Amino acid sequence: MRRTPHTVTVAELVPGDLLALSARDADADRWYVVMHTLPVCPESIRVTLRPPLGGADRDEELDRNRTVTVGDHRVDTAGIPLLTSANLRAVDFRDGDRVGFLRTVDPHAVEDTYVRRWGGWNHDTPGDRADDHADDRPEPPLPLSDAELRKRAAEAVDHVVRHRPRRARPATSRTGGPRRVVVTGLGAVTPLGVGVGDLWAGLLEGRCGIRELDGEEFAGLPVRVAGTVPVDPAALLPRPQARRMNRAAQFAVLAAREAWRDAGFDPAGTTGSGPSPERVGVSAGAILGDASVLVGGDRRLREKGPRGVSPLTTPMTVPSQAASQVSLALRITGEARTVTSACASGTEAVGEAVDRIRYGRIDVALAGGAEAVVTPAIMASFAAMRALSGHGLGDGESPSRPFARDRDGFVNGEGAGFLLLEAEEHARARGARIYCEAAGWGLSADAHHMAAPDPSGAQVALALRRALADAGAEAADVVHVNAHATATVDGDLAEARALRSVLGGCRVPVTALKGHLGHLQGAAGGVEAVATVLTLHHGLVPPTIGCAEQDPAIELDVVTKAPRPLPARGDVALSNSFGFGGHNAVLALRRVRG
Repeated sequence: MRRTPHTVTVAELVPGDLLALSARDADADRWYVVMHTLPVCPESIRVTLRPPLGGADRDEELDRNRTVTVGDHRVDTAGIPLLTSANLRAVDFRDGDRVGFLRTVDPHAVEDTYVRRWGGWNHDTPGDRADDHADDRPEPPLPLSDAELRKRAAEAVDHVVRHRPRRARPATSRTGGPRRVVVTGLGAVTPLGVGVGDLWAGLLEGRCGIRELDGEEFAGLPVRVAGTVPVDPAALLPRPQARRMNRAAQFAVLAAREAWRDAGFDPAGTTGSGPSPERVGVSAGAILGDASVLVGGDRRLREKGPRGVSPLTTPMTVPSQAASQVSLALRITGEARTVTSACASGTEAVGEAVDRIRYGRIDVALAGGAEAVVTPAIMASFAAMRALSGHGLGDGESPSRPFARDRDGFVNGEGAGFLLLEAEEHARARGARIYCEAAGWGLSADAHHMAAPDPSGAQVALALRRALADAGAEAADVVHVNAHATATVDGDLAEARALRSVLGGCRVPVTALKGHLGHLQGAAGGVEAVATVLTLHHGLVPPTIGCAEQDPAIELDVVTKAPRPLPARGDVALSNSFGFGGHNAVLALRRVRG
């Protein structure tokens, strides 16, 4: 509202005038809207005033010949709300609450907002912009205590203080509405070994599963390190079954069987003491599955002709083989779904399974991802894109360096990770051990570039906000983030911007696992979801390895060197996955207390 103040007498005032009672008030932007005027006697007029942004009325009896200052145009009095400040002395604050201070006498004022997190009130500042410079940002102020916030509210002259309680968590219904989904089983095959035990111990100990590729087929490649599974998965499966599976499907079956047994179901699958096979589903993420099968079939065609190509080439090539082989191995007939959305595939597959259970399509699901694309052609392609790290294994650091100052690209990897998801009532009815709640998930798309991320992180932030909203959570509830952080220069910066934008000034412990594992492509989301569940369950955040010196532009609380206890306040952990082409997926998990 542009004002050219001028002076009038009180006798000239009419409703709608924007009034400053003195020149000093005008200089201090202390204005009121004239709501009513009423002559009291020949010498004075009673004027009813209200702040232009809303507030309580005040009556002033003024000499009719007194000179006052008014703005250059009148205000519609019907649009000025009556407001009163919240009585914060009577409020039982909770994390996620917001309190706003609005200086209502200033027509240009912007509400100053605080959000409560972990018992302290943090200034809710706008998110980072792409052109922000880390060196120019001041240090965030220390959080206010409840007592300090109440004192500030009591002393807030010319302000309206508004208390906005956190949103109520959406209710779940056992009779047709959305059901709560919980995690009761975990399984993993990773460069740290076969089984969840090897994965968790390796993460806590800071071990690196990235290895030199010494096969002759990799000779001559510019990059010859990858996160490879240290055992032959075919040796762990019955030979007739293994021969009909590609390497990714072998990983998937091993991880899914482990999650199935971990949940307390019969190893024989649904034919044993498991749930009804029609009420169980599989949801698996994969980009290619196993690229080597198609490459091998093409080579045999050129060497031996059509008769040299195995009839298993096509069924073992399709990305859906992992889901189909898991359903075969455990006799699951409800559904076997495959999600292909680049490196976000595993996380999106888990999210899809959450919704299938929520809305009663199935009661139980094995959800995650599997991938085996450490092949010469894929490695050469990634190297040609300049996407792979040039660091080797000789300096004692992982070649994959998430959030580090010297990061220069990702390290290709392979493996599988699966969660066993159940409707809460189904799990409790059979007395299952519950790791945590699969509380929500969110998707978005960058619409920016076929491979490069949007540097602003704006759409990553959208996926984060959607996951929190789907979980009925606030940013103040977040106690941990398992970051995607592939160790590419632009990707890590974009994710950091998004996290700062959504979580504000809150110091949330962040970890990134690709220094331990490499980037497991379509399996990354499944394996990292397993790790996030374990973080909530054990109350420990694994360290990020490879980040010897954090890039100061990241500005996140990255856990390094040793595990850190999970904060006691709050209950939500986020697991992020982002893929080539702008696919963004975020899973929100909630710890279960007691």
